[in-house]
Amino acid sequence: MTNEATYLGKVIRVDSGSVEVEVSDEIPSAAPIINGRLYKIGQIGTFVKLPIGNITIYGIVSSVSNAPSKINEDSQVKYNFGSRFLTIQLVGEKVGDDDFEKGVGTYPTINDEVHLVIEKDLRQIYGKKDVGSIEIGKHSSSDDLSVYVDLHRFVLRHSAILGSTGSGKSNTTVSILKAVLDDYRGSRIILVDPHGEYASAFPKAKVYKINDEKNPLFIPFWLMNFDELAYFLVGAKQSDEQRPEYKKFRDLITEYKRANHKLKAGNVNADFITGDSPVPFNIRMVWHELNWWVNATFKSTTKDDQTKANACEEDNGNANELKPARFTSHLSTASNQPPYRSRHEEFYPYEKRILSRIKDSRFNYLFNPGDYFDAGSKNDLHDLLNEWISNSERLTILDLSGVPFELLDISVGLITRFIYDSMFWGRSESYTGKSRPILLAYEEAHSYLGKDEARSYSKSAVEMIFKEGRKFGLGAMVISQRPSEISETILAQVGTFIALRLTNSSDQSIVKSSAPDNLISLIDLLPSLRTGEAVIVGEAIKIPSRVRVKLNNPRPTSEDPKLVEAWSKEHKPSANNYKEVVTAIREQKFKKK
Repeated sequence: MTNEATYLGKVIRVDSGSVEVEVSDEIPSAAPIINGRLYKIGQIGTFVKLPIGNITIYGIVSSVSNAPSKINEDSQVKYNFGSRFLTIQLVGEKVGDDDFEKGVGTYPTINDEVHLVIEKDLRQIYGKKDVGSIEIGKHSSSDDLSVYVDLHRFVLRHSAILGSTGSGKSNTTVSILKAVLDDYRGSRIILVDPHGEYASAFPKAKVYKINDEKNPLFIPFWLMNFDELAYFLVGAKQSDEQRPEYKKFRDLITEYKRANHKLKAGNVNADFITGDSPVPFNIRMVWHELNWWVNATFKSTTKDDQTKANACEEDNGNANELKPARFTSHLSTASNQPPYRSRHEEFYPYEKRILSRIKDSRFNYLFNPGDYFDAGSKNDLHDLLNEWISNSERLTILDLSGVPFELLDISVGLITRFIYDSMFWGRSESYTGKSRPILLAYEEAHSYLGKDEARSYSKSAVEMIFKEGRKFGLGAMVISQRPSEISETILAQVGTFIALRLTNSSDQSIVKSSAPDNLISLIDLLPSLRTGEAVIVGEAIKIPSRVRVKLNNPRPTSEDPKLVEAWSKEHKPSANNYKEVVTAIREQKFKKK
């Protein structure tokens, strides 16, 4: 076999996971042409094979040198130091006509032959497209060799697409989602899109966007449990639960929720409703009630006797119009005559904070959620689930570009937990849960899934999916340019990493820690990858690989601005400039195009 065109050399050293090869001096060229195709010897990351009887062992070139990596100075063996030496990391083997398998059961020995892996060999490794797989790109060592990933493991064992700015991360995301949508007509995907980049790449997708006239995105505030609601509305913490105003606030919300037990999705036993139940209620009525107790006057000065029956109310006001009740003015304290001032001043901070939240236009998608306003509204939560995960397009994009950054965390958290709850409680239904899994994709994940966030709605909800979602048919994908900033709990549960060019050492270490020890050399290629090229490691792929992802058209709107073109034009100043910008800042609302 030494006379074959693929012959490289012989093994001179064997370790538990690698071998060293001395390249033969008789090879006529460093770039032989085999079957009409040029192959370069000693390219880092390329495959070689070691045929041993009916077993073929495969490895990846990790280093190239003009001297052996280990040599004893006292050794009598002499090497030609003008030769070339390759260090090969062993990755798997193929026995007879069986499929390629990861891991090595039979190790090579000294002087075993080593050969180049050509296109025919690569096809034996990667095989044909199996049922239950999707094409992720073309192998970097071949012009037309497709690389596939196992869809079940890719989705339900979770995945991550990582890459520095400009590496092709958004394009890779589009390629994967399109492959799923094209091949699986029953697929369900939700893409959380904080910057509104992906609608252009998926013209047929169902896109929900804040303040959009056709498909507005609403996230009803009453999806929060009580602790979240108390923290969000009035800044209350669990340590405040013994304070009277906290207890009153909980009792008040529970009372309003129980009053709404007759719902469009089905009546609920009021005894089962708590402050944590996702039951609609009118937050303006809560404000109105607290305002009533803060500003009321009474016939008695004793706090226990200050009841609604003893109030000096002249007009009850209007909760929906945020019009407070009006009372007979209290007399001076010195007169000691009724009516008396309210002694429920502990509700004052709560009332003011809730009113501030309700009036803030940035919170309209939470506090004024259209047909999901309260129990008397047209729609209920089953309608929201049908819109998000059961529409005809199979891909739903939740465009959060209109959400202020400080509200991104709670928005993603509510979306995630609501979908998780629907899959958990519907896990045995024929139309959802385990019978029809769903993929949740999180773009710009580092923005709201940070490891250092002490109190994060989104992180706790997404971590739950990564830890428990698989059992209920829920898979997740995180997409980020800074993996080192993402929650360690999330990254620890990622089964498949698609790593494009990463230049930061701490980001590279995230991928390196997930790869087998004998394939670190492949991960070391991350800083030098071309745009659109990725290293894929993990459960969903047969063998860690360097892959080229095709360029998609239409593309996401994530490309850089055309700086040179813009700066080449002269722009004349105008006193009217920035008026619309300032108005948009004040209203927290984009101008309609």
